[in-house]
Amino acid sequence: MADIEERRGAVVLGLRGRRRAGLLALGGVGLAVLAVAAATGAGVGGPGRPGGGAGAAPSDPVVPRFVEEAPTAGLEHAYEGASEFVVGGGVAVLDCDGDALLDVYLAGGSAPAALFRNESEGAGALSFERVPAAVTDLEAVTGAYPLDVDGDGLTDLAVLRRGENVLLRGLGQCRFERANEAWGFDGGDAWTTAFSATWEDGGSWPTLAFGNYLGEASTANERLCHDNELHRPIANGGYGAPLALSPGWCTLSMLFSDWDRSGRRDLRVSNDRHYYSDYSAGQEQLWRLEPTAEPRLYTADDGWQAVRIWGMGIASHDVDGDGYSDYYLTSQGDNKLQALADGAAQPRYRDVALALGATAHRPFTGGESLPSTAWHAEFDDVNNDGLVDLFVAKGNVEAQLDHASRDPNNLLLCQPDGTFAEAAEEAGIVHFARSRGAALADFNNDGLLDLLEVNRRENVTLWRNVGAGAADNPRPVGNWLAVRARQAAGNRDAVGAWVQVRVGERTTEREVVIGGGHAGGQLGPIHFGLGRATSAEVRVVWPDGTEGEWQTVPANGVIEVER
Repeated sequence: MADIEERRGAVVLGLRGRRRAGLLALGGVGLAVLAVAAATGAGVGGPGRPGGGAGAAPSDPVVPRFVEEAPTAGLEHAYEGASEFVVGGGVAVLDCDGDALLDVYLAGGSAPAALFRNESEGAGALSFERVPAAVTDLEAVTGAYPLDVDGDGLTDLAVLRRGENVLLRGLGQCRFERANEAWGFDGGDAWTTAFSATWEDGGSWPTLAFGNYLGEASTANERLCHDNELHRPIANGGYGAPLALSPGWCTLSMLFSDWDRSGRRDLRVSNDRHYYSDYSAGQEQLWRLEPTAEPRLYTADDGWQAVRIWGMGIASHDVDGDGYSDYYLTSQGDNKLQALADGAAQPRYRDVALALGATAHRPFTGGESLPSTAWHAEFDDVNNDGLVDLFVAKGNVEAQLDHASRDPNNLLLCQPDGTFAEAAEEAGIVHFARSRGAALADFNNDGLLDLLEVNRRENVTLWRNVGAGAADNPRPVGNWLAVRARQAAGNRDAVGAWVQVRVGERTTEREVVIGGGHAGGQLGPIHFGLGRATSAEVRVVWPDGTEGEWQTVPANGVIEVER
């Protein structure tokens, strides 16, 4: 039996499994509904290969092809500004009008930020339309992150600025209103470049963390990093005075994540060592957050090891399959891929980037051998083979002579042995603009992840993934699922949950997070490649640790799991 709802660009099919009051029961507590949105593109038939799991990866991963469509898609926007905007340049990806197409909000630096509504139709060319409005066309915007702050089911925006940060309340139909005063939020006046959010102890409103860069008191001879800030909700919603997270070491990325699978989300902070010396206490940071206690930094006594890098961005994924997230940290020169060294008893990490071929420390083409400068990083499966790949945005800070000026972005495809191999040139995405923020997202609901890059002082680049085909004839490279977890109230998007997809002997799981990257993030379905598998099992481990039941679903659709 099925309930069918027509949606623009997709058919939403409500499936009923083991029936309880007409709904599918998950996890033995609460009720859940699975909705499957049929893909507009064809899938790949045939069973998964033995041991391929989620999903069935071939021995030689297929390199997908991309075509650049920003000019024809109506995306005209650049991240502008002098030295005060050399960092930042993020993009927020969200569905602001409820049409199941992902829209984008782009930071502008000294130019106005811009909201673009997705008008793409079917599996073909991408199309966006600018949505002008004074409330969103803010200047001095360095980045933005989507989240549902007030739990009303409409996506809001946390807008990061050089100056007052702004919370924008979503009103539907891509309309927003300023909410600082209504929610008691003090936006401050710092140079903000990082953000993350979590719901502590099942709260109805999120705890918000803002990462700040150089302080206003800095001079040419003395660089002073601004403290970061934590905004915890008060009773009945809204926020009180922010709590300083001190010391700050010029933060460029932060991420709440359950690194030890304890159910507690601690705050990882990545900092730019350009503004602190080896003789200072400056380093990467991990703050422990308990709902009723003051945040505290992990130290060497806890197993935390000092790492000093030019920290620009954070991406998380369980790369080694041990059940715990690993963290990719972008920098200048070598990038780091940190995996737990001795299990989850302590936050002691080892760097496995070199062993896995993921340092991405120099340009792979363009004729330069100077060190790279990396910004945004993101794990996702761009060729739908069930192995999660890694994209890294690159670009010189401005005109640093000791770092590469022609520094193309990396597309590192995961190999069957767990290592990574460069594929950007074969994929057709090589260019030499100075990229900052980026997003891998399926903008036309064809099951192929597209790529949007924000560039400094140049127009954004928008790459449509055409799989094994061409612009006029895209072809799938593997089957896929996209999964979104939803709850009834408060933390509606189940931030902090783990979404698990199982095919055969392999299980892939992704943590639902808000934060990380470089100055921007996404809120929407989480993508899973399935290879040649035509179905998969799906379940959600909810933020409070409750495990849903495994449910078998067909490939090539968007699955919404409601608690």
